[in-house]
Amino acid sequence: MTGSTAVSAFASVLTAPNPGPMTLDGTNSYVLRFPGRESCVVVDPGPDDEGHLRALAAEGPVELVLITHWHRDHTDGIDRLAELTGAPVRAALPEHCRGADPLADGEVLQAAGLEIRVVASPGHTADSLCFFLPEDGPRGAVLTGDTVLGRGTTSLGYPDGTLADYFATLDRLEEFGSAPALPAHGQLVPDLSATARFYRAHRQERLDQVRAALATLGGSGTGEPPVSAVADLVYADIDASIRPAVEHGVAAQLHYLRGLEELASD
Repeated sequence: MTGSTAVSAFASVLTAPNPGPMTLDGTNSYVLRFPGRESCVVVDPGPDDEGHLRALAAEGPVELVLITHWHRDHTDGIDRLAELTGAPVRAALPEHCRGADPLADGEVLQAAGLEIRVVASPGHTADSLCFFLPEDGPRGAVLTGDTVLGRGTTSLGYPDGTLADYFATLDRLEEFGSAPALPAHGQLVPDLSATARFYRAHRQERLDQVRAALATLGGSGTGEPPVSAVADLVYADIDASIRPAVEHGVAAQLHYLRGLEELASD
């Protein structure tokens, strides 16, 4: 018997014991397998927590480990899980691969009886990936990492992630229609397309708020006034614990607005 909780026909989840303002209930590690198969694929080992990693290893023979992006709450457990399972690890960045090549956008993987399609999804980070399971239910299912969360909206780790890239990623994810999303934080999202549209509208609303803040402060999006001053106006009610992420997001919004200004002036 496994300790994970089923969330779709092909996927079950183990949530790491690392709850917090940025991780919500904790980092979700997914175990993927075709029904009736013993072997499995693990997506995101999570933090270097021995109990969590041993529980993942106990899910059965692990054929492959996949990484959605470089953040440490997803990758710190790589080496220990590889040691426990002997499974190769694949990610977009070579420094997170073990015994295998980096993943490429559009690559189709075959493991544990599954077809897994790699979808580049930059924005949260430059290396962010989603994984599409086309046969998981009538609409398929998409493992979205931190690109789409189970509640709230995701952060942009500018300059690693940019808003222009994120808008392009949301366009791409909307093409998956009403497939459910399996996020790395929070619960299953029943309709990826609807959520992508909501995220886009939310980002546009934030851009309008940044424009208004710049007008109030006398800036034009060129980097003055400082990011902190814009954040004070746009995110006046945020918890201090997520202030660094908020300022990264404001920097991403200012960078995006500068790009729009440059296009308009050409």
